[in-house]
Amino acid sequence: MQFVFRETFGYETKLRERSQSLRHFASLNRVTCVSGPYPANYDTSATPICTVFQGKGFMSLSCLRTVARLALATWLLPCSLLLADVPPADETKADPPQETKSKSWDIESPPGKASSQTIDVTEGTWMNLDVSPDGKVIVFDLLGDIYSMPLEGDEVRTPKRLTSGICWDMQPRFSPDGQWIAFTSDRTGKNERAGDNIWVMRADGTDARQVSNETFRLLNGPAWSPDGDYIIARKHFTGRRSLGSGEIWMYHRAAKSAAAMNGVQLTSKPNEQKDVNEPIYSPDGKYVYYSQDTTPGDTFQYDKDSHGQIYTIKRLNLEDGDTEAFVTGPGGACRPTPSHDGKTLAFVRRVGAKTALHVLDLKSGAVRMVYDELERDMQEAWAIHGVYSCMAWTPDDKAIVTWAKGQIRRIDIESGEAP
Repeated sequence: MQFVFRETFGYETKLRERSQSLRHFASLNRVTCVSGPYPANYDTSATPICTVFQGKGFMSLSCLRTVARLALATWLLPCSLLLADVPPADETKADPPQETKSKSWDIESPPGKASSQTIDVTEGTWMNLDVSPDGKVIVFDLLGDIYSMPLEGDEVRTPKRLTSGICWDMQPRFSPDGQWIAFTSDRTGKNERAGDNIWVMRADGTDARQVSNETFRLLNGPAWSPDGDYIIARKHFTGRRSLGSGEIWMYHRAAKSAAAMNGVQLTSKPNEQKDVNEPIYSPDGKYVYYSQDTTPGDTFQYDKDSHGQIYTIKRLNLEDGDTEAFVTGPGGACRPTPSHDGKTLAFVRRVGAKTALHVLDLKSGAVRMVYDELERDMQEAWAIHGVYSCMAWTPDDKAIVTWAKGQIRRIDIESGEAP
């Protein structure tokens, strides 16, 4: 397989240095500019420093001149570094016409030099996968491309690459009839702006079609409805912090051709910073399972206790709109994956320092740990692309195929063995 990397330039570093210089200047001078009227009896020309009235900062004219001089000096050095990399203009040439910035961006044609490198790997990191309805094929992602390979067979199985290029493709999911694959991609689409949206393609990797058309509230984590007509996904929302929250939205598979790419909202974000993730339909289509950060408070915290309860699995009733906390308890619960017969729900839970695969009997409510050598889940972190990577049942519901210890493994549900 091949991947493409780009040579980077020094401008980003210099811009970062400029930003750091400005922050350093602000910290040294402790100046905060707040708009608003001065008090009626306040003489701004007589005060050489910044003054606070009822929580608002006011800057005198002399202070303003000092700030302006320091700000100019702070900006000149990094700007001169940037200009040093720009060749001198040819003064004999006429001024060029004003540049018109293009609103589109082709992610497959980045600026700068590009090189290709052949690699040979036997392991991968955070691979999302699915098993075809007939149980013959696995589809998975690796380094931003999607591959397929046979599930059965003792011979060496060579993956077939279904997508390629600089765009990042991930989270493949087979349609119920096995003819299509839904996936997340940041390739350029209808809006001519590259960003994570939901796409579908035929099982052989051809005929890619866009489903969602977001430019800001980006999507990932697609899952098919049992009838194969709809796809649900997680939409990302940010507020005061880059770590935002999520909502579950539904799209028709032919949304683009039907000019109906806005989608239908199924859930509302709990607040601005607590994550909602990993949606999936129940086999009968009555429910949508998903994971949610249910720790106390409305702000994201980095020092969470994984021995307690961070994530819980919730279940949305699509008939009446009611939502219930479905799997709770110490170690949390994430990556809900219902069996094909609808009798069992597989999920991931933390047990001490280990991440383990569990199964829940939906009739009796009994929970059993199956395998405790999964890779580390992301419950303490903020998991925009899932708290654990996508896994799938085999068609006979006797095994789970998932990524663990760097490789794709089949875990027998009864014995817990994973050769």
